[in-house]
Amino acid sequence: MKILATVALATTLAAPAFAGGLNTPIDEPMIAPVAAYAPARLNGEWGGAYLGAQLGYGKLNAKGGAFDGSGAIGGVHAGYRMDYGTFVGGIELDHDRTKIDLGTIPGDKLNHVTRLKLMGGYDMGRALVYATAGVANAKATLNGVSRSDNGYVLGAGMDFAVTDNWVVGGELLHNRFDNFDKAGVDMKLNTVKVKASYRF
Repeated sequence: MKILATVALATTLAAPAFAGGLNTPIDEPMIAPVAAYAPARLNGEWGGAYLGAQLGYGKLNAKGGAFDGSGAIGGVHAGYRMDYGTFVGGIELDHDRTKIDLGTIPGDKLNHVTRLKLMGGYDMGRALVYATAGVANAKATLNGVSRSDNGYVLGAGMDFAVTDNWVVGGELLHNRFDNFDKAGVDMKLNTVKVKASYRF
C-alpha cells in the first residue's frame, strides 16, 4: 500500500512539469511573402532619354535630273520620349552618312542626311509602334558641286525592349527635297533601317 501511495504521489507532483508535453503546439515562424520583381520598362514604360546607332539601305530618285542611286546608310541617333499610358510621344535627332552614288559624273553622291523628328506611338508593353514626321537636311555632290538643302521626312517604325535598357527596332522613312538647293531637281530618298538604342 505504501508503495502504491508513493507512486501516486510522485505522479501527481510530476504532472505539472509535463503539462502539455508533446501535445503542446509549436508556433512556426511567419515568412513574409516576397513580391515578384517586374521591371517597369518591360511592362510598358517607354519614357526617358536614349542613344543609339542605325544601319540600313537607301534608294534615291530624282525628278528633273539623272541623279538616281542606292546604297548603304548608317549613323547615330538620340532622343527623348514621354509615356502617357497607351500613348507615347517624343522627339529624335538622327544623322546618317551614305554611300549612295548618284550615277552621273564621278564623285556625285549623297553624302549626309540629318533629321529632327517628332513621333507618336502606341504602347503595346514590350513593343512600341509609332509614326514619325519632321524636317530633314541633306548634303550632296551634284555635277561636281557640293550642295545642301532642307526638306521633310515621314515614316513609321517599331521598337522592342530586349531588356530594361536595350531596345532594337526597325524604321521606314520617306525623305523629300524639292528643287534641291535651287538646282531644279526634286529628290526622294526612301530608307529602311535597323536600330539599336540604350535607354538611360
